Amino acid sequence: MATIYDVARQAQVSPATVSRVLNGRTTVDPVMAARVHQAMQDLDYRPNAVARNLRLSQTSLWAVIISDIGNPFFTSMVRGVEDVAQSAGYSVVLCNSDEDPEKESRYIAAALAERMAGVIISTSGRSTVINRLVEARIPVVAIDRQLRGVTIDTVLVDNVHGAGLATTHLLDNGYERVACITGPRRISTAAQRLRGYQRALRARGREATDALVRYADFREEGGYRAMASLLDSDNPPDSVFATNNLMTVGAVECLVDRGIRVPDEVGVVGFDDIPWAHLVRPSLSTVSQPTYDLGRAAAVLLTERIANPSRLPSTVTLSTGLQVRDSSTRPS
Repeated sequence: MATIYDVARQAQVSPATVSRVLNGRTTVDPVMAARVHQAMQDLDYRPNAVARNLRLSQTSLWAVIISDIGNPFFTSMVRGVEDVAQSAGYSVVLCNSDEDPEKESRYIAAALAERMAGVIISTSGRSTVINRLVEARIPVVAIDRQLRGVTIDTVLVDNVHGAGLATTHLLDNGYERVACITGPRRISTAAQRLRGYQRALRARGREATDALVRYADFREEGGYRAMASLLDSDNPPDSVFATNNLMTVGAVECLVDRGIRVPDEVGVVGFDDIPWAHLVRPSLSTVSQPTYDLGRAAAVLLTERIANPSRLPSTVTLSTGLQVRDSSTRPS
């Protein structure tokens, strides 16, 4: 591989001049700079990224740490991040924590070691790992999930409102015993969606009983097991609100395996608008959230944080909506 000294020899300038051109200095004579650029092209020269990172104390990379790469929710979200990053001159490194706090901690350590320019994270719920980034002065934005004990830029959706829409819709369609399958207690989205479900029940004079609530893992298997547990209870529900897309799939699979008809016997509403939700039969009613805009908003906040590190942290909350389809509408 060509070195800076090869470029200097080819361009008939000093290595120091080549270095100034590489670093974008405007004090280099334009004729000399043109010779340097031509020499780099002729020799197919590539700057040493590691050495450059050491000089600048950071890379031009963002780490995007998501909790489950298998969840379609994150596909559109990451695209929103990447579109903003590319236009701002950054590249994105995608990391999958798998809802594992230890794996997430290792990715945080890698972001620190590699001097990432910034981090966008959908965290597993531990603020201690985020504090490591804050203390190292690496710009960080929390996305989708809120953290206690640390004040950073955050982009969320209105989970309480969305869950309330889903629950109220089921009640309006004549369902009496609305169950909720939510995620791990430590994760803010699970807690907020459960809160929205409980508020909607109380607003209609219904008891928000723990007997109709199951905590799962935001995965298909967890949704399946939670639905089975509800069906096997002494007084099973006649409808269910599942608080993410994968658990909705698992819950519906369980109902199909049990021979229970949706929506005639059990109504279903999920959270996150699955791309093929309108294609299955019955089509799935879901709470929709603007996933692409979620990613874009986080990326914009990160670019602003990089440009102005002393800016006060801010929280952006995007709206949710309800996509009513067949799975929650009983035949008249």
